[in-house]
Amino acid sequence: MSRDIEPLVKPVIPPFPLDDSLYCLDPKEIAFFRRQTDIQDEGALKTHIIDVQKEAYKVAPYACIRGFDFLHPNMSKLHIYDHILKRGSEGAILLDIGSCLGVDVRKAVEDGFPAHNIIASDIKEAFSELGRKLFKSSSEPILFIPGDVFDPTFLSITPPASSVPEGAMPDIQTLQSLTDLHGRVGVIHASKLFHLFDEEKQLELARALGGLLSCEPGSIICGTHTIALEKGVVRHTVLGVDISYFCHSQESWTSLWDGVVFEKGQVKLETRTSTHDVGGVPFCLLHWSVTRL
Repeated sequence: MSRDIEPLVKPVIPPFPLDDSLYCLDPKEIAFFRRQTDIQDEGALKTHIIDVQKEAYKVAPYACIRGFDFLHPNMSKLHIYDHILKRGSEGAILLDIGSCLGVDVRKAVEDGFPAHNIIASDIKEAFSELGRKLFKSSSEPILFIPGDVFDPTFLSITPPASSVPEGAMPDIQTLQSLTDLHGRVGVIHASKLFHLFDEEKQLELARALGGLLSCEPGSIICGTHTIALEKGVVRHTVLGVDISYFCHSQESWTSLWDGVVFEKGQVKLETRTSTHDVGGVPFCLLHWSVTRL
């Protein structure tokens, strides 16, 4: 990539050793992976997933890989998931930014979102092949575009669309960057992504995604990430790793979208919160959606 953008939550060098005891899937997730991989024996399924995890950790030694967080669907647990599927039935494009190995997009396809209208994107090109290995698919049904969202040649920042873009919709199966999709994306999903960056980069990312969103009422940006009671840098030791990262509060996150990225009143913000324990440390998660009015 043309720019070296490092997240605040950096890979551990040398990586901490992997720990199979961190593997944990709930019954619905086990059923999902059984259907997707056609591996019915739970022990064999676990072995298969751990084998792929080991490969992924060599590529990206992040806590989400070590702790198996990349296996858990996020989008399907959002309060607006039915609306996302409805947008799919209406022909909307879905962009999953920070898609990792593609669990969310494959769940969306299983639930009825047309695969040919889905784009997955992450900075690691190897995630595409690792996703095929995880789901035991010989071909990729969903377009994966590797790229750095902070590289303006991959995704340039433009103001939110106020009208339908002129010209024909580009063929998404031949896209090399996301810039060609300005004002054309009906659903953007970004989970466990924003909190990897400082406040300035979070704003830059929000502006970039805002420029991709269609102006059609009902178009939506959504996701899940960690928040704090008051915005600022938070520090924890999780699974033996010292981490620090910038967190918005629920109030500052709402103000960011409704009034900064978009003009006041152009969008509707909906939020939910939950608590997630990682290595004995409770994290407050914000599940959010930004919908064009």
